[in-house]
Amino acid sequence: MKRIFLLASILVLSASWAVAQYSSTGTSEQSSAAANTKTVQGCLSGSEGSYSLTDQAGTTYKLTGDTAKLQAHVGHTIQVTGTPSSDMSSNGMGRQSGSMSESAESPQTLQVSSFKHISATCMQH
Repeated sequence: MKRIFLLASILVLSASWAVAQYSSTGTSEQSSAAANTKTVQGCLSGSEGSYSLTDQAGTTYKLTGDTAKLQAHVGHTIQVTGTPSSDMSSNGMGRQSGSMSESAESPQTLQVSSFKHISATCMQH
C-alpha cells in the first residue's frame, strides 16, 4: 500500500512539474511577442489593400495584415497596434536609381493586430 501511495505521489509531482515548465515557457513567449509590438497614432490614408499611417513626426507606416475594417477610417486619426517588420520588396530598390525623389527611406511596415479610432479628422504635422 505504501508503494502505491509513493508511486502515485511521484506521478502527481512529476505531472505538476511538467505543467509548470510548459506554462512558464508559454509566458516567456507571450512576453517576447508583447515586447515586439508597437503602437502608432496618426492619419490613415490609402484604399483597400494599400493603407498607410503617417504620425505627427511625418513617419509613414505601410499597414499590412488585419486591415479589412480600415476603409471607414480613411482621413481619420487612428491608433494602430501591431508588429513592425521590414518590407523586403522595397528595401534599397529606390536608392539604386539615384533619383532625388527616391532617395528617401521606404515606409516602415506594421503588421496590424488592432486599431482604435481617435478622431474623425487628421491633425496636420
